Amino acid sequence: MDLQQILDDIATEVASLPDLGRVATYIPELADVDPGHFGLAIALPDGRVLTSGEADAPFSIQSVSKVFTLALALGRLGELLWHRVGREPSGHAFNSILQLEQEAGIPRNPFINAGAIVVTDAILEGRQPREVLGELLRFIRGATDDEDIRINDRVAASEQAHGHRNMALAQFMAAHGNLRNPVEMTCGTYFHQCAIEMSCRQLACAGRFLVGGPGMPRLIAPARVRRINALMMMCGHYDASGDFAFNVGLPAKSGVGGGILAIAPGRASIAVWSPGLNANGNSLRGTYAIKRLTEMTGWSVFG
Repeated sequence: MDLQQILDDIATEVASLPDLGRVATYIPELADVDPGHFGLAIALPDGRVLTSGEADAPFSIQSVSKVFTLALALGRLGELLWHRVGREPSGHAFNSILQLEQEAGIPRNPFINAGAIVVTDAILEGRQPREVLGELLRFIRGATDDEDIRINDRVAASEQAHGHRNMALAQFMAAHGNLRNPVEMTCGTYFHQCAIEMSCRQLACAGRFLVGGPGMPRLIAPARVRRINALMMMCGHYDASGDFAFNVGLPAKSGVGGGILAIAPGRASIAVWSPGLNANGNSLRGTYAIKRLTEMTGWSVFG
């Protein structure tokens, strides 16, 4: 199987698609990004990283960062984390407040915004935001083996200035006693984590710790790797997670910056970037690219 040829063929297919999707406009710094960008990278157990398109162009990983904060939170709190956030698919939009009201301020899972805010709050408790963000960057840099990963301060400021719905989610959870730090501190830390910038090459390398098997980094316990992958499969694409699992068959986490990190257990870590989103807030052409990759390689957890 010629993986490089497969990646190049996918890039050619994607370039011919008529629909680019729509970029996220509620974060002004993302609203000006050209939806025509496309990059794809896969990191393999033998150390190779294969790429196609704009795989070295930096982009805002946004909610893909939730995978890394969850890994930190499980290392810090273990099973206690699940007292504050659930493990079930939401069936609602990533920024919905509806279920929080029905379920007494306990978010349905750690990958919707409310759940990710609780996860950030959990690792922030007793510490300063700069310490948590520093730990998060060290974790990602270590996973990637690349020190050139930064937070885009302009994107973070843009999110802070326009993150009213996230602040509302946090205030609602605080009213139910499920936030331990000041809302402004937790949300400020959350906005900065979402503003981390990476390329597809870097993101694919960062995801290797979730692949397992020989040659891949072992940054967290194998049992937690399985749990994070399970949550990515069930909840990583918000209210389109079931559709993604049905059509693609890999654990994956998307972000409104247009990035997707997908894991083929034992085989590869995959990162794709295309800023135009579909109606569910997931990369339109990125989803297509990973679907085609699984069709052409047979990489699916379902065989």
